[in-house]
Formats: sequence, C-alpha cells, structure tokens
Amino acid sequence: MHIKKLIIQGFKSYKDYTVIEPVSPHHNVIVGRNGSGKSNFFAAIRFVLGDDYTHLSREERQALLHEGPGSAVMSAYVEVTFENSDNRFPTGKGEVVLRRTIGLKKDEYSLDRKTVNKNEVINLLESAGFSRSNPYYIVPQGRVTSLTNAKDSERLELLKEVAGTQIYESRRAESNKIMTETVLKSEKIDELLEYIEERLHELEEEKNELAVYHKKDNERRCLEYAIYSREHDEINAVLDALEQDRTSTLQKNEIDSGAFIERETRIEQIKGEITELKNSVNLLRLEKQQNDEDYTNLIKSKAAVDLQFQQLLRQIEFSKEDETSKVEMLQSLESEIHDKESELTNIIPQYNEIISQVDLLNQQILSLQNQRRTILDKQSRISQFATREERDIWIKAQIEEISSSIKTQNQRIQELNIELENVSAALDAKAFRKQEIQSALSSRGELTAGAMAKVSSINEQKENLIDRRKELWREEAKLKSMTESIKDDLSQSEKSMSTTMDRNTSNGLKSVKEIAERLKLTGCYGPLCDLFSVDNRFKTAVEATAGNSLFHVVVDSDSTADQILQVMYKQNAGRVTFMPLNRLHPRPVSYPDASDALPLLNFLEYDTKYQPAFQQVFSKTIVCPSIEVASQYARSHQLNGITLSGDRSDKKGALSGGYRDYKNSRLDALKNVKKYQKRLVDIQTNLERVTTQIDSVDQEITICLNELQKAEFEFKQLERDHAPLNLEQVSITQEEAEVQGSHRRKVHDLHLAKLELQTSEQQLKDFEEELQSDMVEMDPRDMKRLKHLETQIEQLSVDYNDINTKRVEIESQKVNLEYQLNTNLYLRRDPLKVQLGMDNLVDESELSSVKKTLEKHEAKLHKLEDASQKLENQIQNLVNDLQAEEKEQETLEELQHEAAAKIEHESKVNERNAAKRSLLLARKKECNENIKSLGVLPEEAFVKYVSTSSNAIVKKLHKVNEALKEYGSVNKKAYEQYNNFTKQRDSLIARREELRRSQDSINELTMVLDQRKDEAIERTFKQVAKNFSEIFEKLVPAGRGELVMNKRSELSQSSEQENTMDIDNQAAQKSSIDNYTGVGIRVSFNSKDDEQLSIHQLSGGQKSLCALALIFAIQRCDPAPFNILDECDANLDAQYRSALASMVKEMSKTSQFICTTFRPEMVKAADTFYGVMFNHKVSTVETISKDEAMKFVEG
Repeated sequence: MHIKKLIIQGFKSYKDYTVIEPVSPHHNVIVGRNGSGKSNFFAAIRFVLGDDYTHLSREERQALLHEGPGSAVMSAYVEVTFENSDNRFPTGKGEVVLRRTIGLKKDEYSLDRKTVNKNEVINLLESAGFSRSNPYYIVPQGRVTSLTNAKDSERLELLKEVAGTQIYESRRAESNKIMTETVLKSEKIDELLEYIEERLHELEEEKNELAVYHKKDNERRCLEYAIYSREHDEINAVLDALEQDRTSTLQKNEIDSGAFIERETRIEQIKGEITELKNSVNLLRLEKQQNDEDYTNLIKSKAAVDLQFQQLLRQIEFSKEDETSKVEMLQSLESEIHDKESELTNIIPQYNEIISQVDLLNQQILSLQNQRRTILDKQSRISQFATREERDIWIKAQIEEISSSIKTQNQRIQELNIELENVSAALDAKAFRKQEIQSALSSRGELTAGAMAKVSSINEQKENLIDRRKELWREEAKLKSMTESIKDDLSQSEKSMSTTMDRNTSNGLKSVKEIAERLKLTGCYGPLCDLFSVDNRFKTAVEATAGNSLFHVVVDSDSTADQILQVMYKQNAGRVTFMPLNRLHPRPVSYPDASDALPLLNFLEYDTKYQPAFQQVFSKTIVCPSIEVASQYARSHQLNGITLSGDRSDKKGALSGGYRDYKNSRLDALKNVKKYQKRLVDIQTNLERVTTQIDSVDQEITICLNELQKAEFEFKQLERDHAPLNLEQVSITQEEAEVQGSHRRKVHDLHLAKLELQTSEQQLKDFEEELQSDMVEMDPRDMKRLKHLETQIEQLSVDYNDINTKRVEIESQKVNLEYQLNTNLYLRRDPLKVQLGMDNLVDESELSSVKKTLEKHEAKLHKLEDASQKLENQIQNLVNDLQAEEKEQETLEELQHEAAAKIEHESKVNERNAAKRSLLLARKKECNENIKSLGVLPEEAFVKYVSTSSNAIVKKLHKVNEALKEYGSVNKKAYEQYNNFTKQRDSLIARREELRRSQDSINELTMVLDQRKDEAIERTFKQVAKNFSEIFEKLVPAGRGELVMNKRSELSQSSEQENTMDIDNQAAQKSSIDNYTGVGIRVSFNSKDDEQLSIHQLSGGQKSLCALALIFAIQRCDPAPFNILDECDANLDAQYRSALASMVKEMSKTSQFICTTFRPEMVKAADTFYGVMFNHKVSTVETISKDEAMKFVEG
C-alpha cells in the first residue's frame, strides 16, 4: 500500500485546486524555496491522517484555511488516494479515498465519498499499520532536533510509548479506578444493610396496626363501592335513554336527510327542465314567427297565381270555337278510310287463298311433267345406247351435272332467302318508321302536353325544393340557437366540474386530451371517471372512496404516459396522475362472505381491459349498511368499509364522514358535462346534416333550373318539328309501296327456284334408279302410266289457267285499295288529327299547371294555418308545463326551508343532548375512576349492600370514616415496605458478594498488566537496540553505536546511581521496570574498538545522525506503509547525507518515502521529483525532472 494521489484545496497556502500525481511507491523528493509551502504539503498529509490535528477549536480551524488576497476561503479539504491492492485497508477495494474537510463550523471525514466519523477513520488507519504508539513514520521539521537534545529519561518514555505501555498504563489506571469504586460501593452496601435491618424491626410493629386499619378500610371501600356502583347504574340508564333518543333521531334524520336529498335533486332536475322548457318556448315562438311570415308571403303569391288562372280560362274559351270545323272534316276522312280498310280486309284472305291454290297446281303440274319426261327419256336411251355400260356412263355424267346444278340451285335459294330477309327487314323498318311518324304526328299534342307537363312538373319540383330549403334554413337557425344554449349549459357544467378539482388538474386533463388527439395515441383512455358508470345509490360511496383518483388518467403503458408527460412538461400544461395498466398489479382481495359487506367494485360497470385500474382504486372497499358494521369489517378483514351516505371506516382505524354537499357532486358534474357534450355532439351532427342537406338542395335546385331550361327548349322544339314530319311521312309511304313490290317479286322468284330444285332432285332420283336397272323395252304398264300422266297434266293446266286469272283480278283490286289509303287518305287524315286540339291542349296543360300551383298554395296555406295553430297549442302547453314546474319548484323550496329549520332545531337539541351526555360520561368516568381507586375489593363488596338503602349506606360510611380517623398516622405501606426492604436486603447481600469477586479479578488483571508491560519494554528495547546498532553501522561504516539502559542501584533506592550495562547483562537480570531511569546512546565514529562516547560529547551533526538512526530503528520495529521526512538531512555532513540517502533508497524498495530536502544527495537517490512554487501567497506543486531538482538544490 502507498499514497497514489493527493488533492489539496483551500488548506493553508494551497488556495486553488491542487493535484499531486502520480506519486511514486518508492522514493519521492520535494524541493522548493523556504516559505514556498513544502511544510504545508506535509501538514496536509498529517491533517488527513489525524497526526497533531485533533480536537481543533474554531480559531485553529480558521488558521488552517487559506488567508490571502481575493475572496475569503470558507472551507478546505485534503484528499489522499491510497493504492490498496494488498487490501491493507480492509475495504475490499483496490483504491481507498480518504478526505478530511474543515470549515468554520465543521470538521468531517469521508471514506470513498461517504461520510464517516473520526473514530472509524482512526480504527481504519490502525488496522492498516498507522500506530498511535509509533508516530515516527512522519518526521516533521524539529523532531530530529528535539530527539537529539532529549534526555535519557525522555528517550526511556519514548521507548515505553513505542512498546505500547501507555495502553497498559491506561488500562491499569482504569482498573485501579474500578477497584476504588468497588471498595466504596462495598462500604456503602454495608451501611445500607445495617439501616435496612433496623427499618425491618420497626415495620414489624407497624404491620399489626395496619391489619386493624385494613379491616376498617375494607368496610369503607365496600360502602363506597355500593354508592359509586348505584350512581354508575343510574348514569348508564340515563345514557341508554339518551342513546335510544339519539338512535331514533338519527334514523329519523336519515329518512329526512334522504327526503331532503331527493327534494334537492328534484329541484336541480326541475331547474334543468325549466331551462329546457324556456329554450323550447323561445324556439317555438321563433318558429311560429317564421311560420307567420311564410303565411303572409304565401297569401301574396296565391293572389298572383289566381289572377293567372282566370286569364287562362278566358283564353281557352276563345280557342274552342275554331275546333268544330276541323272535327267535321276529320270525321268524313275517318269514315272513308274505314270503308277502304274494310274492303281491303275482305280481299286479303281471298288473295292469300288463291295464291296458295296457284302454287299447289303449279307444283303438281311440274311433278307430273317430270314423271312423264323420265319415262320418255328412259325409253329413248334404249335406242341411244347400244350397251348398258355406255348408258351407265352417260347416266353418271348426268347425275354429276344434276348434282352440280342442285348445289347451284341451293345457293340461289339461300341468296334469295337472304335478299327476302333484307327486303322484309327494310319493309319492317319502313313500316316501323311510318308508325313512328304516325305516332309522332298523332301524339304531337300529347308530346307537347307532356313537354308542357314536364315544364310544369319541374317548376313544381323547383318550388318544392325551394320550400324544402326554407324549412332547412329554419331548422338550421333552430339548431344554431340550440347549439349556443347548450354551449352555455356545457360551459356552466364544466365550471362546476372544475370547482371539484384544483386548477392544475383541470388544465392537465384538458392538455392530456389535446395531446393524445394530436399525437394519435390510441393507448390513452382518459380519466378514470369517464370509464365507468354506477347507480345513483352508490354515487356518494364511489366519490368518497376514489377521491381525486377519479381524475387519474388511465393509459395502456408507462411509455404512453411518458410521451404525454414530456409534452406537458415542455408546455407547462398542468399536472395529472397516470395509471399505466402494464404497471398495475393489485393483489387479490378476500372479501367476507356476508350480505352486509359487498364489494364496491361489483356495482361499477366498466370494460374489463381497465380491470387493474379499478381494482387499484376500489378493490379494498366494501359497502356496508352502517358505519358500525363497516368498522367491524375494517378491523376483522383489513378492508375499507363505506356506507351509502359516504361515511368511511379505514382499515387503519380512521373514521371519516359527516355532511356532504350533494350540489357539488363530482359524478353529477361529470354526468352533466357528458350529457351536454352528447347533446352538443348530436345537435352539431344534426346541424352538419342540415347544412349538408341545404347544400344538396341548392345543388338540386341548380339541377332543376337546368332541367327546366332543357324542358322549355324541348317544348319549343316540338312546335318547330311538325312540318318535317309530314314530308317524311309522304316519302316513307311511297318508299314502302316500292319495297312491297320488290318483296312480292322476291317471294315469286324464291317459289320458282324451289320448284326447279324439286325437279332436279326428282331427276337425280330417277337417274339413280335407272342406273340400277337393266336396258329393256317399255312394258304396257309404263305405256298406260304415260297416258295417265298426260291426261292429268292437261286437266291441271286448265285448272291452273282459271285460278291464275282470278288471282290477277283480286291482286289488282288489292293494289288499288292500298294505293288510295297510303297516298291519299292517310296523308290527309294524320295532319288534321294532329292539328286538332293542339292549340287548346297547350293552354289546358298550362291551365292544369297553374291550377295545381293554386291548389298547392291553398294546401300550403291550410298547412301553415294548422302549423301555426299547432305551434300556438305547443307554446301554451309548454307555458303551462313551465308554470307547473315553477310552482313545484316553489313548493319544494318551501319544504326545503322548513326541513332546514327542522334540521337546525334538531341540531340544537342534539347539541344539548350531546352536552348532557358529555357531562354524564364525565361523571361516569369519575365513578369508574372512584371504583378503580378502591383497588381490589373483597367478594362481599358486590352483594353485601345490594338490598340496603342509600341513606343507610351513607350513615354507615360516615361511622366508618370517623373510626378511620383514629388511624390517620398509620403506615399504610407497612406490608409493601417490609417486602421491599426484605428484597433490597437480599439484593444488597448478593451485590456485595459480586463486588468481592470483581475485586479479586481486578487485582489479578493488574498483576498481569504489570507483567506484560515489563515484558513489552524489555522486548522493544532489545529490538530497538539491535536495529540501532545495525543502522548506525550502515550510516557510519567505520564506527560503532549502541543503546544502553540506565537503572537505579539495587543497594540504595534513595540515590539515583546509574549503572551501565550491556544488553546481555540487562537481559540476564529480572529487576522491575520501575528501576529503569533512562536510555543512553554510546557511539564511536572512528573505530569499532575505541572507547565509546555518550551523546552529550558529540557534535551537532553527529547528534542528528544518532537521532536519525534511533528513528529508523524505531520504524524498523513497527514499519509503516509509508514514511514522510521533512528536511531530515539538514544538519548532516556531506558523507552522512550520502549514507542517509543510500539507506532511504534501499528502504524505499519495501516502503514509500516522501522527503523534502535542500541537499543534492537525497535528490540523486530519489525516483520522482516535485517542485513547490509560491506566487501571490498561493502555493502550487508540479512534477519536475531530476535535472531541474538538482539545479534547484545546487543553485
């Protein structure tokens, strides 16, 4: 272990913060000019180690503080850091930091930055080897000189101190002191025992007299007990009566209080209802005013529409006169068209039937002709071909040719079908377009009327939308008025709620909500009071239980709370308490299984994810019917009991309760705030909806106006499109006739193509059959069949010519009728039909529209009248309700005044009863104390005077008291004193024996201490003497030195003759240490054989060298972890300084040395060098090189 670092500040000349490091564990030298502060450096180390700086006064502490220019230093400290790798300081750490700090009023130590007391520091230093009996590990200036000039007796005392005899002497003095005290105590015990024996003899006589007194006194106490007991019973009876009255009064007051609270709640409810009724009346009156204004405006509008309606009626009457002639012409055309259409209808079936007959006959003729040709061709090929093979070749060629022809014919039929379909489609298109034109012309009036109706409908829709917008405007104004009213109510409710908490909490809750919304924190659930609902019966209990915890903010985790708190801290936005659910772990609670103790938590409705927060606040509270029951459960189950009225019994025994102002209920205030917030949100939602509807209606009105413009344009367009339709109708009729002719031709061509196909197919069949047959002559059957075929063909040809003639006639009639209808009659009828009624139709449509508008205005007027009457009735009903509510409020307030007066009266009665009860309780306590003062009573005291009257008891008590007066001087404590003195006597005898044993032990200890002291001095002297000889020989190699013990002569104790002995002779003698008179020094500097000289015969330098040798000898007996030498080589010659430096160099290998010097010899032997500078009365220390140190000591 060694000093590793030193820090000084404010100590003596070291004003500034000064650090000395690194300090070598071997040999360190400090150089500096006189007065620079070298000695103060050593004084700082001695100051920390407690050497020569103990029990400082205020003036001494002031002297240690730096004094100089500038600000005054009020405190100073010195800190030493020890290297403790060898664990010499038993702290278990590699470094130990010891600091001592002083000020004008303090002086304290700290070890490793922790404050410790001085004794702990001393014990720690002694455990590390810093012995108080050997202070020579620090050698300040002057100590070498004082040891040089010391007498032999002083050196003997030094040797005793090194040997530790001071401890022995102090312990021996303590033992002697204890011995003296023991003798004194023994003498005092003997005196007390003599006095106790005398006093016990006197108490024997007093005991007999006391026995008679006790008999009389027992009688007195029995009588007094009877009196006090009767008084006690009477007081209890009165107290019971008062308690019964109090209980009944309390029960009645509880009922009255409940009624009072109910009335108060009803009054508050009525006030709210009155406010709402007034708001409703104002809104209805505003609505009625708007309704009346609409009624007035509608009357004016109706008058204008009525005027327009009358004008249209007159216009229609003028238009009807021109319609008669057109109707007659139309009727004539309709009749002629009907005749032509009937004639055409009769011809068409005949025409179709004849066409069918013609086609059938034509098909039969062709079939017969094909059969005849087949027979003839077959007969002709017999003469045409010589062999069957030739015939077959020719037939196959014919078959191939016919097959190709059939394919061509099929393609032709397909083409004709397609062409026929195209013609049919064109015909249908012409017919459809003709029908469209006819419909357009015939429905022109309807279209025009429809267009007019559409215009009227759009106008009506526009009016409806405008009316709808007016209604929405009224509703918007109503909602805005309601919004302002509810905002006022909400503001008032929030102010009421703010009064239930401090301003910081109120601001904090607002800030939490804003911050959570701004940061979008989903884990901030809001204050606890917002997260549950409870029945009104348990409202007071919940408020009393939770208190300010109602406003604690519940969050999901502490990280969420930390985010909000950081923002609140920056904004200085109030204070709140958070309840992070991840940190809440409430312990399970065991509730009593009883109907009169129910957990308050069971009556709360909340989300289960908030369970830890509600358990933290409410789980340890049960609801009880009364405070007495609550107190019982609080004691038995360690739970908080609470009543519905808010009276609370804490598990620690505290009771709280009393009157509560129900007007300032936190939950009611919160309920009102929530109610108005919800209403405000609903109304604002409705207002937004109405605003949106207004915007939507505005858009619809805009769209309606656009559609109205479009409808008016269509109406005008219909009027302009009549002439083009007539021209197109003529053109379409002509085109339709042409297409019909083309259709007839295509049908005829298709019929011929199909007949040709049938003929080809029959020929192909005949050739295929002939190919399978042989070449033979025609048989009779074929001849017969041929004749028959020719007969049939001839007959069918005659029939065909007759029918075809009829077809031509009927077809000519049909075409003529169609032409007349399409090109003449239809073209004359349709325009007339369209034109007929067209003018009146527009006027009538407009008239219908105006009439509808007029009817609508009349309906609106009736509706407004009904609405106005309905509003008037509603206003009257609300006014009646308002008057009823105000009357009920007045009645309830009168009842409240009466109840308050009654409560005040009952309160005064209760106060009087309470005062009476207090007096009775005081009297009862006095009786109890009187009974208690009687002490332990005999058994007869409880039954002896039960049946005796009070007067008789008082008389007997008087007689007994008179008798007791004769024993006024009796010693009432004779028995007790006798017993006490007996116990004291026995205790003193035992104590005397104990003191005698202690005296023997102390005598034995004194002898042992004397023996140990002699042995320690002898042992120390021998060790020091040996070390002195060795060290002196190292310092003075040519000389010799030794220590000698001076002793009184054994023949004459009165004279102090000093006998000189060597160490061996002294070791052989067994004389007492008290015979030693001093320690002398004998040295020779020039020879080991010359006669030695005493220290008084030496020069100053030689004396200093001897003193240093003695110091090092003492240090070698009890080596310290480090040594501090302050200019110890100042008085030595050069040769001895070199020897001293060499020895210090050698010793520094095992122990740290810190030396100051002005000599180069010590500098040369050192390892580390420090220079002390002094400037403006302030010392500083810096590490310097060896050359710099040598220059300083040599310069």
